[in-house]
Amino acid sequence: MKSRYKVILLVLLFFASVALTAIYLSSRSVPVLEPKGVIAVQERELLITASLLMLIVVIPVFILTWLIAWRYRESNEKSKHSPDWEHNSVAECCWWGIPLIIVIILAIITWKTSHTLNPFRPIVTGKKPIEIQVVALEWKWLFIYPEYGIATVNFVQFPEKTPLNFEITADAPMNSFWIPQLGGQIYAMPSMRMKLHLLANEVGDYRGSSSNFSGKGFAGMTFIARASSDEEFEQWIERVRDSQNLLTFEKYNQLVEPTSYDPVATYRLEQLDLFERILEKYSPPARLK
Repeated sequence: MKSRYKVILLVLLFFASVALTAIYLSSRSVPVLEPKGVIAVQERELLITASLLMLIVVIPVFILTWLIAWRYRESNEKSKHSPDWEHNSVAECCWWGIPLIIVIILAIITWKTSHTLNPFRPIVTGKKPIEIQVVALEWKWLFIYPEYGIATVNFVQFPEKTPLNFEITADAPMNSFWIPQLGGQIYAMPSMRMKLHLLANEVGDYRGSSSNFSGKGFAGMTFIARASSDEEFEQWIERVRDSQNLLTFEKYNQLVEPTSYDPVATYRLEQLDLFERILEKYSPPARLK
């Protein structure tokens, strides 16, 4: 096969790969690119903006790589050989100036979004925030609603367009709490009180998961994050309050034991300070009894 045909074949394979990738992504759900919350929308915009800025350098590099390889191929006798050429002001300005400008723009964007998207920064709206305490266990998630006196396993529900104030810790190896369609992840660590503020723009069920590998049960450490109307949320709260399952310290000690692919469970909360007691568990001499 002639060199020219080889190059054409490689170019066709490249564009075919790009087309197949685009088709695959368009037919699959990519949660971070389908945001349903104010934080996730801004994070998607940041991701797309940063990617497009970097493509200003990446695309010309790929194009020039192919052009240079084609022009200075061994069989091209018309290509000019310039062994004494060592400097070109225009070229120097391009390959130093353009990346420098892009880096400066990215630095400014990073500085601004580091403050506006700070997970510890509360979301202020006209509605009262809901406090939800999250405990990462092996390999499941415990959600505590101290204001309502209830708790759930692998399921969290909240009203749409309502600020959510998550307090996050772990009673197991270090983990990471993540609802991709609502916002970025935050680490869960024993004896640490981490915070995350989110808000869902619309009603729906969103997949939550662990984004930090934590052992053999990691794959099943998922949960449902349900955004509902205010009325549906209040009805759900009442149903859970009427539950016969009572989350005592003894029951909690059973939940701490490593298990995989746990089903959804709901409880009435016996101790409203359970989250605080879990934090104190790793601060001697305090112990969870």
